[in-house]
Amino acid sequence: MVAKSDGADPAPTTGGAETPELTYEQARDELAGIVGRLEAGGVTLEESLALWQRGEDLAALCERYLDAARERLDAATGAPDAPSA
Repeated sequence: MVAKSDGADPAPTTGGAETPELTYEQARDELAGIVGRLEAGGVTLEESLALWQRGEDLAALCERYLDAARERLDAATGAPDAPSA
């Protein structure tokens, strides 16, 4: 597979193969769908737990994308490193 050379960071890994190629937008949209399914109910406990774990993985992936974007913005603007939340 050929890496993109548009300056964008590659998809951060989550320690497994579950989300290796998702963009930030894809991960965010899938996470929103999972939240909707969990809020709507009607899924079994096992399905709920699986959805919850997938949501946690996707949220962590989104956070890594946002952290990387924040670092790139800080580097581009010369802003000092901000304390992490």
